Amino acid sequence: MANKLYQMTPKEIVGELDKYIIGQDEAKKSVAIALRNRYRRSLLSEEMQEEITPKNILMMGPTGVGKTEIARRLAKLMDAPFVKVEATKFTEVGYVGRDVDSMVRDLVEASIRITKQSQLDEKYAIADGMVEDKIIEAIIPGKKKEESDQGGGKNPFDFLLNNVGYQSQKQQYEQQQLEQQNAGNKQDVELAREQVRQQLRQGLLEDQFIEIQVTEAPKTNTIDLNGESMGIAIGNIFGDMMPQKKKTKKVRVKDARKILREEEAQNLIDMDQVVEDALHNAEQNGIIFIDEIDKIASGSSYRSGADVSREGVQRDILPIVEGSVVNTKHGPVKTDHILFIGAGAFHIAKPTDLIPELQGRFPIRVELENLDADTFLKILTVPENALVKQHKALLETEGVEIEFTDSAVKEIATMAFLMNEQTENIGARRLHTILEKLLEDISFNIADMEEDKLVIDEEYVKEKFMEKIHPEDIDKFIL
Repeated sequence: MANKLYQMTPKEIVGELDKYIIGQDEAKKSVAIALRNRYRRSLLSEEMQEEITPKNILMMGPTGVGKTEIARRLAKLMDAPFVKVEATKFTEVGYVGRDVDSMVRDLVEASIRITKQSQLDEKYAIADGMVEDKIIEAIIPGKKKEESDQGGGKNPFDFLLNNVGYQSQKQQYEQQQLEQQNAGNKQDVELAREQVRQQLRQGLLEDQFIEIQVTEAPKTNTIDLNGESMGIAIGNIFGDMMPQKKKTKKVRVKDARKILREEEAQNLIDMDQVVEDALHNAEQNGIIFIDEIDKIASGSSYRSGADVSREGVQRDILPIVEGSVVNTKHGPVKTDHILFIGAGAFHIAKPTDLIPELQGRFPIRVELENLDADTFLKILTVPENALVKQHKALLETEGVEIEFTDSAVKEIATMAFLMNEQTENIGARRLHTILEKLLEDISFNIADMEEDKLVIDEEYVKEKFMEKIHPEDIDKFIL
């Protein structure tokens, strides 16, 4: 499966990530090289491909500096299967946790979703033609309807008595009369249908109600096995012995087009082929992002209670990262060539607190730096989805335009930096806290405001955070 992201050079991948994430160039570079190596590997001979395993990455840095954001943006950019899991989910297996193999099962599901969608996209063009015919059939019933009307009078025992070919003289005469009548009607129907086709293409019939036949999905009963939900379709137990149930729906033409298009495209794809391609795609192109990996590192040499559980999780994760075969409901999956990206704050534990075997499986270490005031300023203004732009857009929906002066934005960035220095460092998330507090009164009173333009300057920012409290206590007020 051709993948647009793998075709990009490492610089282009970093350029894409730069649109949304400020700084952290080392981490972006490592991710870009790992992805490019995937592409390089795909160009080698099969024997060589088997030998080259991905170089897994371990990201270290405090909360809120962009580790998860890099993973999220990669997921959006990629056509390849991607899944993000929290390592802490596996520490309480049997209580609320999940089995470690579930990360690979989730990856397979993601892969099937992507592969199926790409196949559906190819089939939509063919399905569109079929859908148009079905809608016209629903508006002006044609020969299919006539045939079924005629067929309605047939003796059901004719076939059993091998009596299909026999017709009495009366039946022959009636049939001749019908055929002559139908020949005239057929031309009228064809003309009318052609007119309807023209009107459909011009979009004149979008709101007209029509009746369509849709396949009724068999009812599924979901049972929970080892934390993995599994649906059993009772109707499918008897295979194809029972005909598919159809139900009639009365919908507008525009809705009918969507429903029928999806149904026709589904009928055109071969699900066995989809599953086969998806398993291969998951094995060769899959990426699993393991967040909070530092929370399963056990710090001290004296191990008891929770530490034993954490080390157990590390030992469970180890074979999957090393390369093993995991059974999924779609078939076995080899994890040898899946790329793993681990991430954690590592402010209490250190990477060396992980068991040595697991450390060795993450050869590329990237340290993400703390954010300074200049970086905060860029985060507020530069990205395509910058926070200041988001808040402006939200308030514009109510007809109020908000303008931040440069000095106000700078003051917000400086305040966020100082708060992180003086109290808990929560990275870029501090900006959310400050902006929400800053615009709280405006958001609350927006319906009663007479002004349609507000300017937020440096004085407003300072006043907002200092009128109620003394400057030295400002940190308590913000979070």
